[in-house]
Amino acid sequence: MLQDSLVQLFTRDLSKLKTELEAYSIEKNIWLLEDTINNTAGNLALHIIGNLNAFVGTELGNTGYVRQRDLEFSLKNVPREELVKQIDATITMVKETLFTLSTEDLKKEYPLVIFKSTPMQTEFFLVHLTTHLAYHLGQINYHRRLLDQ
Repeated sequence: MLQDSLVQLFTRDLSKLKTELEAYSIEKNIWLLEDTINNTAGNLALHIIGNLNAFVGTELGNTGYVRQRDLEFSLKNVPREELVKQIDATITMVKETLFTLSTEDLKKEYPLVIFKSTPMQTEFFLVHLTTHLAYHLGQINYHRRLLDQ
């Protein structure tokens, strides 16, 4: 079933996000910018957390989460321990939300128009969110390998 696959993918990659943040040998390097690197690992982690809590939690799970997207990129020096707690909470929210959806729910139109295009099915957007997470996870991995020395 698609929900099972989505939960596995989100759980795998959010767990890997925690591993990446924990792999920084110097915690302050999570927030390091250098040369043409535009986003820190910390800000990308906050962005992933905000993105999933808004698009999965608020829109599909009715969690009441209120996204502050600007803060995802402007907050600095959030402790690694706090980021990990937020990731754990996001894993829990994603699992709880996705397991409440029926196959019919996945086939329905997603409640928001996101891409200035025609509406999309919920299942399509959830798959998109897994690739969005994986994209930023790769950026964080690269950030760590370049700047955490």
